[in-house]
Amino acid sequence: MAADPLLPPLLAGALLLLLVAALPTVAAAAASCPHASLPANFSADLTMLQHQLRGTVRLAANGSCALELTRFDLLAASPAARFWAADGLTMADLAAGSAFSPLPLNRTFRNASLELPFARPLPRLLALYDPDTSSDFGHVFLPNSSASDLDASDAATVAVVRAPTMFDNCVPLSATETYRLRWTLNASAGTVEIGLEAAIGSEYYMAFGWTDPKANSPAMIHADVVVAGFTEEGTPFAEDYYISDYTECTLGKDDSPVSGVCPDKVYDDGKNDSSLVYGHRRDGVSFVRYVRKLDSEDAKYDVPVGATEEMSVLWAIGKLRPPDTLRQHYLPQNHGGPKDTTYGFLRLNLSETVDNCLGPLDADNKEDQERIIADRKAPLVVTSAPAVRYPNPPNPDKVIYINKKEAPLLKVERGVPVKFSVQAGHDVALYITSDPIGGNATLRNKTEVIYAGGPDAHGVLATPKELVWLPDRNTPDLVYYQSLYEQKMGWKVQVVDGGLSDMYNNSVVLDDQQVTLFWSLSADSISIAARAEKKSGYLAIGFGSGMVNSYAYVAWVGNDGVGRVKSYWIDGKSAAGIHPTSENITFVRCKSENGIITFEFTRPLKPSCTGKVECNNIIDPTTPLKVVWAMGASWSGDDLTDSNMHSVTSSRPIRVLLLRGSAEAEQDLRPVLAVHGFMMFVAWGILLPGGIMAARYLKSLKGDGWYQIHVYLQYSGIAIMFLGVLFAAAELRGFFVSSVHVKFGVLALLLAVLQPLNAKFRPSKPANGEVPSRNRVLWEYLHVITGRSAIVVGIAALFTGMKHLGHRYDSENVEELTWALMLWVLSVIVIVLSLEYKEVKRRMSDRSTRGHWVLGNTEEDDSVDLLHPHGTARNSESSTSGVMEVQLEPLNR
Repeated sequence: MAADPLLPPLLAGALLLLLVAALPTVAAAAASCPHASLPANFSADLTMLQHQLRGTVRLAANGSCALELTRFDLLAASPAARFWAADGLTMADLAAGSAFSPLPLNRTFRNASLELPFARPLPRLLALYDPDTSSDFGHVFLPNSSASDLDASDAATVAVVRAPTMFDNCVPLSATETYRLRWTLNASAGTVEIGLEAAIGSEYYMAFGWTDPKANSPAMIHADVVVAGFTEEGTPFAEDYYISDYTECTLGKDDSPVSGVCPDKVYDDGKNDSSLVYGHRRDGVSFVRYVRKLDSEDAKYDVPVGATEEMSVLWAIGKLRPPDTLRQHYLPQNHGGPKDTTYGFLRLNLSETVDNCLGPLDADNKEDQERIIADRKAPLVVTSAPAVRYPNPPNPDKVIYINKKEAPLLKVERGVPVKFSVQAGHDVALYITSDPIGGNATLRNKTEVIYAGGPDAHGVLATPKELVWLPDRNTPDLVYYQSLYEQKMGWKVQVVDGGLSDMYNNSVVLDDQQVTLFWSLSADSISIAARAEKKSGYLAIGFGSGMVNSYAYVAWVGNDGVGRVKSYWIDGKSAAGIHPTSENITFVRCKSENGIITFEFTRPLKPSCTGKVECNNIIDPTTPLKVVWAMGASWSGDDLTDSNMHSVTSSRPIRVLLLRGSAEAEQDLRPVLAVHGFMMFVAWGILLPGGIMAARYLKSLKGDGWYQIHVYLQYSGIAIMFLGVLFAAAELRGFFVSSVHVKFGVLALLLAVLQPLNAKFRPSKPANGEVPSRNRVLWEYLHVITGRSAIVVGIAALFTGMKHLGHRYDSENVEELTWALMLWVLSVIVIVLSLEYKEVKRRMSDRSTRGHWVLGNTEEDDSVDLLHPHGTARNSESSTSGVMEVQLEPLNR
């Protein structure tokens, strides 16, 4: 069946009629948003207060109930931040507001375009607001039909807070994109508005201008530039400068001309042709907006700029020198850096549309307000005054000043007392709080933690209130000083660990001046910190005479940037000799700043465990603690290899006296102790045993030769023994009865000293044929037993001394010396046994029994004093002539 040729035109006509009939309905739908009370052509820029906020707000073009936000920039805010609807700019208005959009603002927006739908009448104020910290990042007023609908107070507020930061064009200047040029050309008026923006410190300048068009190549000489920045009081400025030389401005004297980088107005016929519009410091970023004429008609110091002509421009950033008594203007210093980083040139056509600045500038240091570092010696004077540049708007009219600085960032150190002199008035009660808003007198924030201050911390100039606060290890890194009765009068307190010497009660520098050890003692624990004085991959401290057979604590920062501290038992010099332990260490901290490692931990003095090697790691505060250290390139908490071994270590231990808070070097006393040991060997191994053997086996000699040998050897042995003791005590700086060796030595010393003392009080010898007195028998027993016991104890002291030397210094030849001493003692024993055998045989063959008893000595002459052998007679039995008594022997011998 053929199609009707008239059908398509009919259908088309019908559709057209339907569309025409529907047009009023569509138009009504497009304008049907009942909440859109703004003028159709409404457009307004967001006011930047924080987080580098920029953007333009207008109604959605399709007539829907939505606001369009274009060219939107914002540094990431907190998770609670939102677009916010409020009736005004005050803290009360914002606190009473509500979220305008559920869109979170915890990410960075870069030149974004957003649509914000709304289902109720538009608020008078649209802000970007964080309710947790009561922070206004920026805002825009939304009038009903025109700006005239704003009431008088709102209009005045808009005029005051006007912050024109939006421009038509933007290009980055530096290669790091931390310096930007923004501009808007007004060719009909013959002007250009320029915005200079850089992530620099407040003491830096921003320079931009046009080079000499007559020059063959771009250069700074004869350039027309504007230097913009901030005064020491924080006031923005923009000043015309002319560059005649690469030097600081030198004012002419007499007939010498002005030269260098000088303001135009220092010349006789020069003037400042740039007019400041606006400037601020936000989030560590400097921004200055100024306007200049394209042609100032100053052909000598200004360069005429063509609106449509591509010209060469220059830029630079550097430090400013403030004015002084000789120079009444700011002097830009040399940029002091490489091209395209601190200065550069480019070709620019003002009439071209370009926007290459994607996203907000993000400064490394956003805490831009003034800083005060607390000093324990000087109190911080707390006052109150009108707010001028409070860092966290909105704010009350009156805020806290510290040392005459408005709401500064306060930096304190843990362990250092902070003293406040509160003179802010009786309506300002200072307190240190965890709440960033403060003013919690009504207990609005029930989780608030108060660290110092309170209702009583208020005063005036005549009667200031002194408040002392001591931050400790448990104080968070960030707290706030605020007023108890008014919100947001104060600002942040940064709590740092830099003052280790203040956080800990004691500190000493370990061997080689490379590591500092800090500690504080409590009843049952010790808190320890160690800080390296040179760069390393890890830092280790060990408790012991060396790294071998010691307990070590190793600190390092892993590849993930997390600091770690682990404990080890070391029983060898290779990686296989390092054994991790499960020691209970708490409050662990570790950080590396520019390669310098610092770590802290707390551990019990006596581990509460048994059966493990770390259970023997007991710290006795009354006993010196031997500490060594080591550093190396890298450390692994898992599989250790020999590559983890230290590259530098202490050359000797340091004896740390924990209770005294001092330390002394663990000196290499092996030569001293070797001399001490040799002297004791001569005394106890040769002289004293020789004296006893003389009295025992040389009595067969005629006369008193045996007696003289006995006395002289004993006196010599005791003298050398005393010299050895004094020699060791002097070098060790004390006499410590702690080791087994010293205890044996003291006992041997007492027994040896007892011998000449009991000889002085010796009872008289019985006459021939008389029975010895009871006192004489007791004396004989005491003399023989103490003398021989002294020799046994002295030999034991020699052997324990060798063992102590080996344990202290791990000397390799101690074992050989011990075997040599054993051979010597065995040789002496063999000699004594041989002489005893001969003596027994002699006595058995001797039938004479005159005057002999078990321990008696008939050949001893009592006329000779053991202490004074040439002294006077002690009793009437002695011969006054000094002739020795002759003992007769039987003829049949």
